[in-house]
Amino acid sequence: MLAGAVYRQGMTNGNRKAWGNRGAGGGNAVYGLGLIGALVYYIQHAHGFWAVLLGILKALVWPAFLIYHVLKFLAA
Repeated sequence: MLAGAVYRQGMTNGNRKAWGNRGAGGGNAVYGLGLIGALVYYIQHAHGFWAVLLGILKALVWPAFLIYHVLKFLAA
């Protein structure tokens, strides 16, 4: 812990900004791929304008459906 504190003290503000968010954003790629997959799935199974619109809305919130069904499965 002390070594980390000493390392941080030697960094300038510019270095902190450059290295502070390193590795962040990996979840965005997973969500984006899931969004595309969900859009393809829901739009392929839609018949009519309102079904397509509902499919787009479902594709935006697919993680909520996933977590709901996983928790429902674990609770049973």
